[in-house]
Amino acid sequence: MDLIFAEATPPGRGGVSVIRLSGDGARSTAEALVGSMPNPRHAYFRNLFDENEVVDQVLAMWFAAGSSFTGEEVAELHLHGAPVISKRVSAILLAAGVRFAEAGEFTRRAFLNGRMDLSEIEGLGDLLAAETEAQRKLAMRSIGGELSQKSEEWRAWLIEAGAFVEVSVDFADEEVPDDVPDAVYSLLENLRQSIEQEIHGFSGAERIRQGFEVAIVGPPNAGKSSLLNRIAKRDVAIVSTVAGTTRDVIELRMDLQGLPVTILDTAGLRTSNDEVEVVGIERAKSRAVAADLRIHLSEDGFAVDDLYVEGDIVAKSKSDLHKSNQQLELSSMTGEGVDSLLTQIFDMLSVRVANAGIVSHERQLNELQLAHEALTDIDNLPVEILAEHLRKANHALDRLLGRIDAEDYLDKIFSSFCIGK
Repeated sequence: MDLIFAEATPPGRGGVSVIRLSGDGARSTAEALVGSMPNPRHAYFRNLFDENEVVDQVLAMWFAAGSSFTGEEVAELHLHGAPVISKRVSAILLAAGVRFAEAGEFTRRAFLNGRMDLSEIEGLGDLLAAETEAQRKLAMRSIGGELSQKSEEWRAWLIEAGAFVEVSVDFADEEVPDDVPDAVYSLLENLRQSIEQEIHGFSGAERIRQGFEVAIVGPPNAGKSSLLNRIAKRDVAIVSTVAGTTRDVIELRMDLQGLPVTILDTAGLRTSNDEVEVVGIERAKSRAVAADLRIHLSEDGFAVDDLYVEGDIVAKSKSDLHKSNQQLELSSMTGEGVDSLLTQIFDMLSVRVANAGIVSHERQLNELQLAHEALTDIDNLPVEILAEHLRKANHALDRLLGRIDAEDYLDKIFSSFCIGK
């Protein structure tokens, strides 16, 4: 692998800009700019030169091959955060024949050099994209190797069971303990149930990673856009007394006590001859059906019958104009009931992620489902066929961590990474 570099900090003005080099010659290349480098994981304060001109005063450090993030020799130059400085240093490195890194290339090298497995890398990508505390915690579980450790535990069970099975296959004519099949099936049933538990936890983990959608639905002029603006504490949607103002779905992404939630303001539901409004109404219904939760908002406090799902929230709007003793009452003008509404949304969504597992990507789920399928309905199978089932399960767990057949996933995974990561 050739020597690469990139700015590891976000582009633009800041306090510090970090340029990272990885590959053979990282140390010597850095030393050509700043002089002798410190011991690994130590830092020196140095002048960075371009020929005889001092470009900047920097902190320089390096990491030996095998002890760095990428597994290769890595050098870092911590510059002052003026864009002109990082551009100048980048030009110097390019002139020296160092190649600019592609998106995610540092992390790709970490994978190829065995520093991270595929599930840990997916967790790193999730961490870089995290917007809420719940997403951060979920990502850190993956980066910390929780799924990797669980997979290793499962593989250890498979190896133990496989040893019994192989004995039965290879020494079919010899004396084999009578309790071997019972031990095998008991072990594999525990394994199947453990994998099944993680499969069941996928739904909650996926919602944390991707976020929830909550749709506000109801008739025109019910106060849907006003409610969205009140929740956002700014003007997100246009509010007008003219019915049918909202035509398209307006989204508000928010951090609701650590949960990622997108509130959807939808077109007022009614019969219309306006071609554009009809399209908006159809989009409103489509997004509402697909949403995780719906808020049915109207002045009379009734739900939209054909969109109502058990557990939806039904609220009465404009309580500042007309009070009643009905269910949840809201006023976008005074804020009455809005905090209670948000608390109710949080409580309802929290239940759905209470049993979230550590599997949060469709790719991971697919591999676990294949392993689970291989371990299902295996009682009384001939030992040769049982051995093949165990190999299939083990193969799926290897793919889960990217030990085999990973090339199909790499480009897709790293396409979401930033340059310098």
